[in-house]
Amino acid sequence: VQLQVSGGGLVQAGGSLKLACAASGRTIRTYTMGWFRQAPGKEREFVAAVHRGTIPYYADSVKGRFSISNDNAKNTMYLHIVSLKPEDTAVYYCVAGARVIWSAIAAPTAYDHWGQGTQVTVSS
Repeated sequence: VQLQVSGGGLVQAGGSLKLACAASGRTIRTYTMGWFRQAPGKEREFVAAVHRGTIPYYADSVKGRFSISNDNAKNTMYLHIVSLKPEDTAVYYCVAGARVIWSAIAAPTAYDHWGQGTQVTVSS
């Protein structure tokens, strides 16, 4: 599956943003789809995922502000972010995994496919 990410940009703190990850080659319903991010000088970290198209899971740091969803008709996954904070500044990556087990949903190594990153910058 190929992943095409869009929707990043420069946003003021408190604002909102919607990232999109369009998949081609395979239907996203057969994958666990998710998002990771990497801030400058920091490790890549898990953000959110939808396990096999059904159950969402969020990192504690983004619960209540980030919402992940799939549009199966468009074969696209979205990450809607509200109440953005400067610490959300990072490159955001879309991922897909065909054999992701629940206990490994936050592990980068669980995912076979990575889209190109999109920069999200939150100004204070």
